[in-house]
Amino acid sequence: MTEVAIVGIGIHPFGRTDGVSGRDQGAVAARAALADAGIGWDQVQCAFGGSDAAGNADAIVNDLGLTGIEFVNVVNGCATGGSALTMADRAIRSGAYDVSMAIGFDKHPPGAFNASPAQYGLDEWYGDIGLMVTTQFFGVKIQRYLHDHDIDPEVLALVAAKAFRNGALNPNAWRRTPLSPEAIAASPMVSYPLTKYMFCSPAEGGVALVLARADIAHRFTDRPVYVRSTAMRSRRYGTFEVFSPSLAPERTDGPTVQAAAAAFEAAGIGPEDVDVAQIQDTESGAEVMHMAETGLCKHGEQVDLIRSGATEIGGSLPINTDGGCLANGEPIGASGLRQIYENVLQLRGDGGDRQVPGGPLVGFTHVYGAPGISACTVLSR
Repeated sequence: MTEVAIVGIGIHPFGRTDGVSGRDQGAVAARAALADAGIGWDQVQCAFGGSDAAGNADAIVNDLGLTGIEFVNVVNGCATGGSALTMADRAIRSGAYDVSMAIGFDKHPPGAFNASPAQYGLDEWYGDIGLMVTTQFFGVKIQRYLHDHDIDPEVLALVAAKAFRNGALNPNAWRRTPLSPEAIAASPMVSYPLTKYMFCSPAEGGVALVLARADIAHRFTDRPVYVRSTAMRSRRYGTFEVFSPSLAPERTDGPTVQAAAAAFEAAGIGPEDVDVAQIQDTESGAEVMHMAETGLCKHGEQVDLIRSGATEIGGSLPINTDGGCLANGEPIGASGLRQIYENVLQLRGDGGDRQVPGGPLVGFTHVYGAPGISACTVLSR
């Protein structure tokens, strides 16, 4: 079976870049990834790209070159970037192509995301009562999770403080000022128990990756990072998801549990083998929940891991080493690819001030998008 390697990576810094369109930021990232792989755009055989607020991703061919490439737009909420990577991987793994790209970019206006109920098959009443504001859902979900697993809410401020510490070490991050847990906990309450600095913000940025058949990866780089597996799953009946107008009486594991289990099974390894992980943290409660849903720990173990420093860069289970969504913000099209970019840096040993010590061998990423789809990837060197 054909194996796949990532042979080039590129990024445009996240945050706010006045006067530069989202598509231009994607083009910057794409050119950087091509340069990293030592090839031109005309050597890429197919591409998958996503953008939520910056126009159709396929319009980027106007900037990179009109080569007739097969380009597929990917739209999957916050899981758009992870989905683009999955499709680019499958295009090669199927045997149809030798070289592909995953590209994501966005440029969101300031303020909270303002999704339309109709886009998610919901009636207007759902938006009229405020439930399309995702901060409320996040608050309700983490309240329930903390209660069910007897977790102290103070862990939420500790997660955010770690994110800002790591972001301060990342030249491509938006939020680069460390904040203490006390300052984070004391910031204005948005949706209990989540305060202002426990949430990420819509942002701008771009990321691109060049993928190739593993057996020809040496043509592009002497440090390939291998895609051991990718997996995507949508919600099942009985899960509790954003933009759900009701809650089923029976409970079922969410798509993250299914996607992570499938990714680890396909890779032939387990969560215990992960050396560095990037997981969805649109707010700090998400990181807490997804630590367990991905299998990286058991439910309720998060507090001890976080308090002990295990999830820090120098810990036994480094999580969101680049600052995650909390420090980088979330340009939807690019966010999941940022996670892959960071893990490739870590596995190459190019993490700089935030490099995980000891030479990590296995990286894991997880991204979650509304209304309930998760994408997980296992990488190795």
